[in-house]
Amino acid sequence: MGGGERPIKGSLKKRFNEIDLYPVTCEELSCGRSDQWIVEQFLKGGAKVVQYRNKNLSDKEYLIMARRLRNLTLRYEALLIINDRVDIALEVDADGVHLGQDDLGCEKARLLLGSEKIIGVSCHSLEDAVNAQKDKATYVNVGPIFMTQTKKTSVTPVGIDLFQKVSSTIDLPVTVMGGIHADNIEMLLSVGAKKIAMVSELVQEKNVSERVHDLIEYIRSF
Repeated sequence: MGGGERPIKGSLKKRFNEIDLYPVTCEELSCGRSDQWIVEQFLKGGAKVVQYRNKNLSDKEYLIMARRLRNLTLRYEALLIINDRVDIALEVDADGVHLGQDDLGCEKARLLLGSEKIIGVSCHSLEDAVNAQKDKATYVNVGPIFMTQTKKTSVTPVGIDLFQKVSSTIDLPVTVMGGIHADNIEMLLSVGAKKIAMVSELVQEKNVSERVHDLIEYIRSF
């Protein structure tokens, strides 16, 4: 570790299980602000995990930014999850990856990353979630819960019902994502959602760190 970095106690999976707000980057929606700036605001606000997602960079650009974010997350003692790119996650020694249904399979990713790293899988059905657990995922993400502006996708909103079915069926942490805002987050918290992934609600905010802090406090108070 570098001079200013402190060892972080606890297994990666245990640390992930303790998160509440799960911020995800989206430079396209960040009002001209860089992923690096946004991530530092997430961390200043108290986030203990960040997912880095950017589909518009070259491999070289992605790797450079991932290294910068790895240094930032180490400084703030937070987890760094890389969206999709297992190769980049390995290169920068990220804490894990998040995989979509069309990305590298969870089982193959687990072989490459080893048993300790975090692997999350996007799930749009109960079958997806059951398969992810079978393939040794660390957590599953159910979504999109509501309509979302973040992804151009043919997947229709799955609703709160699917979260309830998945969380009562599998024995893994379940995150929720997709169109979650201040006016609907209470609906999710009231049915037991504890790990809330957010994109536009955070990256479009004028004061990102303050918004992150306030949401973490709100989730914890529920």
